[in-house]
Amino acid sequence: MDHRSRAWAQRRLWSLVWLELLNIPLQAVIWFGVVGFPVTAGNSVGFALFTLLLLEGAGYWSAKRRQIATRNRSLPGAGAFVVARRANVAVLVAGLLFIVWAVVVDPGAGSWPGLGFGLFAVLEQVNYFHVQLMYDTAGDLRYLRSHGLRRAHLARDLAVQARTRSLSRS
Repeated sequence: MDHRSRAWAQRRLWSLVWLELLNIPLQAVIWFGVVGFPVTAGNSVGFALFTLLLLEGAGYWSAKRRQIATRNRSLPGAGAFVVARRANVAVLVAGLLFIVWAVVVDPGAGSWPGLGFGLFAVLEQVNYFHVQLMYDTAGDLRYLRSHGLRRAHLARDLAVQARTRSLSRS
């Protein structure tokens, strides 16, 4: 099947939705169950930040899938993603400040993993709303080698949405 076909894109986006959602319980089981990190306030806040960004990612891929299915120019729920892009910054800063405080007060397994989860959430924020950091297909890797980092898919969709809105006001 042609990788540019609508059916291929639908399947790819569906798999991205489910991978993001599956990662939440999978990571919880791995880190808190198998590895045994303690469920402390610092670790929980970091994991919550990580979860928030994965849920937003799943929401974006689901919206993108609907957009392709309906052949609509605008991304369903784009306004929510505009709000999330801004609100996430405040949530991430507040969460990271709390986690850093936890690391200072009680360094170790009760706080360091939370800092790792929090930093991963920041990387997810960048990956979704600013610059694509995940390159998992051959085409993505070719693009990365020849052009460097590319603007995130969601960032491009929100830019199109903003241009469309500004043109309709004119």
